[in-house]
Amino acid sequence: MNILRQFSARFSVDKELYKSIKNLFGFSPRNIYLFKIALCHRSGPHKYFPGQNINNERLEYLGDAVLSSIIADYLYRKFPYQNEGFLTEMRARIVSRSRLNKLGIKMGFDRLIFDDSDTHTASKSIFGDTFEALIGAMYLDQGYYKTRKIIIRRIIDVHLDIEEIEQTDTNFKSKVLEYAQREKRSLEFKVVEEVGEGYKKQYIIELSLDGSTISHGQDFSIKGAEQVAAERAWEKLFGEEI
Repeated sequence: MNILRQFSARFSVDKELYKSIKNLFGFSPRNIYLFKIALCHRSGPHKYFPGQNINNERLEYLGDAVLSSIIADYLYRKFPYQNEGFLTEMRARIVSRSRLNKLGIKMGFDRLIFDDSDTHTASKSIFGDTFEALIGAMYLDQGYYKTRKIIIRRIIDVHLDIEEIEQTDTNFKSKVLEYAQREKRSLEFKVVEEVGEGYKKQYIIELSLDGSTISHGQDFSIKGAEQVAAERAWEKLFGEEI
């Protein structure tokens, strides 16, 4: 009887998750296991794998790269006459941690991640991390072109105002530089690793203050990786999002 109850409870959770993914993204997953992992943030606890040490960090890593690639392609087509600097800045604004966090909340990820609604306070970046992990799961489950279509039609077109983002100042690198100059602190951005090859190549930037590592950022361009590192440093230093 206990086994039957456990099976019934697990089936009910899976059915609920299938429905949620369908409502959010417009498709039913082929492999629901991927999406259950995507919703298991390292700050735990979670309802999909109770008592197991499972988290979404690998899917988050994959989703970050996929999302950045799709946004780069989208911006390249949308702004055919803008230069590389503009496109890099716009991509950094769209995939910024603060924006992804707000987008995750808006899309209702808080109802999927935890049993306890108060637990989300355990991690400041939980919704942005989960958003990227879900993109990683979607990519593995549906493929690149289906994922690109979903992100553009279900996320960009519905939830993002590109014109407003274009007018918004979220240059975290400038903010961190201004802070370092004002406080007379030594700031350094350094490429510490390059991953991938050709058009898939990404740079990992280390940001340090007074010789101490504060954050890291990863992107397909050095400028983009610096922006990611700067945003994470800003949140770590001041505990706030912009």
